Amino acid sequence: MGKMLQDKVCVVTGGSKGIGRAIVDLFAREGGKVYYLSRSEAEDLGALEAAAAEGGGFARWLPCDVADEAQVGSAVERVVSESLCIDALVNNAGVTRDGLVFRMSLEDWDAVLRTNLTSAFLVCRAAARHMIKKRSGSIVNVSSVVGITGNGGQVNYSASKAGLIGFTKSLARELSSRNVRVNALAPGFIETAMTDKIPQDAKEKIASGIPLGRRGTPADVASAALFLCSDLSSYITGEVLKVDGGMAM
Repeated sequence: MGKMLQDKVCVVTGGSKGIGRAIVDLFAREGGKVYYLSRSEAEDLGALEAAAAEGGGFARWLPCDVADEAQVGSAVERVVSESLCIDALVNNAGVTRDGLVFRMSLEDWDAVLRTNLTSAFLVCRAAARHMIKKRSGSIVNVSSVVGITGNGGQVNYSASKAGLIGFTKSLARELSSRNVRVNALAPGFIETAMTDKIPQDAKEKIASGIPLGRRGTPADVASAALFLCSDLSSYITGEVLKVDGGMAM
């Protein structure tokens, strides 16, 4: 069986660490020509280059603040000028600035909405133009189970992730006539630097409520992203796929 993304041009935002890094790594192993957009370059570039060499693709960093309209436009145009098209886009960039609503500053609200939601709008708007010309493409927006269930202390984060779900469904309707699919992933409790900040007793309590009995890994989310960006999901659009071990069942 051939590589699932052989010679496909892929763009991943927030691709330097955590879930985004796992997506870049897997897509490169599956033959993808992967451009990852982030403000910092991925660590352990040797491993990333080895993955790309193994898969026959490549992984290339484009410095970009994905919440900045001009930088997004320049990055997308560079991808298209080098590789002629964009076949797959994963909007993964995300931040948290947690706190109870009464203590949350407008700056903390705006920063999270801008990075988590507005960035997806900017990148999709720029990339989708090229996808509809080709009449093919797959967009995956990384939401969260808290965008479905809500979570105390995360009104900004939950709102941004719920917004991504509505954005995904609406964009899927807009682009479907041009054979461009748009889906969302809703990860649950995934082991990343973001969740490492949670106290150990709280982690154990959360894990105890997961039917599959373990926390997820970035690789779990990357595998789901691969499915949605590959031809295996060619008849799926407007869906929200939970990757949560049954946490939000």
